[in-house]
Amino acid sequence: MGYAHFIKELGRGADGARDLSADEAHQLYAAMLDGGVPDLELGAMIIALRVKGESVDEMLGFLAAVNDRTNHLELPHGRVRPVVLPTYNGARKEANLTPLLALLLQRFGVPVLVHGLIEGFGRVTTAQVLRELGIMPVTSVLQAQNSLAEKGLAFAPLSLLCPGLHNLLSLRSRMGVRSSAHSLVKMLSPFHQEAVLVAAATHPDFIELMRNMLVARGERGILLRGTEGEPFANPKRRPRLEYVHDGAVNVLFEAEHESLRSLPSLPESADAATTAKWIQRVLDRQIPLPKPIANQLACCLYAAGYAEDFNQAKAIVAVESNGLAAAG
Repeated sequence: MGYAHFIKELGRGADGARDLSADEAHQLYAAMLDGGVPDLELGAMIIALRVKGESVDEMLGFLAAVNDRTNHLELPHGRVRPVVLPTYNGARKEANLTPLLALLLQRFGVPVLVHGLIEGFGRVTTAQVLRELGIMPVTSVLQAQNSLAEKGLAFAPLSLLCPGLHNLLSLRSRMGVRSSAHSLVKMLSPFHQEAVLVAAATHPDFIELMRNMLVARGERGILLRGTEGEPFANPKRRPRLEYVHDGAVNVLFEAEHESLRSLPSLPESADAATTAKWIQRVLDRQIPLPKPIANQLACCLYAAGYAEDFNQAKAIVAVESNGLAAAG
C-alpha cells in the first residue's frame, strides 16, 4: 500500500489540503494502527493532519478503524447503562478528581469503566490516584469484565483495550505534538455504543467535533469542557454540561460565569496521595461534595438510566449527598 497520495492530499496546508472521505480515513488509520506505515510516511501524515485539522468524516473513519481493533466488553447485567470515563490528561495545577466521579457513580450502583494511561509524564494520572485508594489497573479483558460485574468499577489501561492506539499516542514523546490519537482516545467506548461516554475537551473546536461525532454515531454522551482535559466538572465553576443521545443534544446545565462567592474545599495540593485522602473524606461525608461535580453526577445518573427523569436525578443526588451539596 502506497501513502504518497494520502500525504499529497493532506499535506497542502490548512487552506489547500483535501479532507479524506470516511472510507479513505478508515483505510489509512487501519494501516497506522496495525503498524504498517513506515516511520517517515507516518510522521508526515501525523503532522499534515495536525496542520490541517481533522474533519468529522475523517474522525468517524479513524474511530471506525479503532473500534475494529478494540477489545470489547459485554454490558454488565443490570438495568442501568455503564459510564465510560476516558482519562488521558492528568493534573498539573489542580487536583485530578476523575476518581471521585467514578467512585460516586460506583456508590450508586452504576458500572464505571475508566480507561487511560498509567504513566503521567510529570502529571498526576487517574491511575495514580486510584492506586492510592487501593484500586489497581486490570491486566486482562477478563479481569476488567469480572471487576465490572463484581465491583462495578474497573480501570483499564489503553494498552489493554487498543494496543495500536496506545502506540500511536506514545509517538508524542518523539514528535512533540499531539495527533488524532489524542482526540480518538476520548471517544473510545468498548461497549458497542451501549454505554454513556463522558467526553471532555479543552478547546471549543474539539468539543464541537466530539458533539458532531456523538450525534453522527447515535451514541449517548455527557459532553463538557474538561478540567485540564480531564472528564470531571471544574469544582470551582461549572462548565456547560450537554447530554447527547439519539441524535439530539440537550443542555442539562449551562456554564457558570458569575464571580465565585466562596471557594469550595479542595485538596491542598495536586499530588496523588493528597488527592486520594481528600476524595476519601468526601466519600465519608466529612467535607462537602463540590456543587459542579454534584451537577455532573446528576447528569450521568440520568443518562445511565438510574433515574426516570433529570429532575429526579438531581433530587437523588441532593438527598444521597446528605445535604452536603445541592444538585440544582
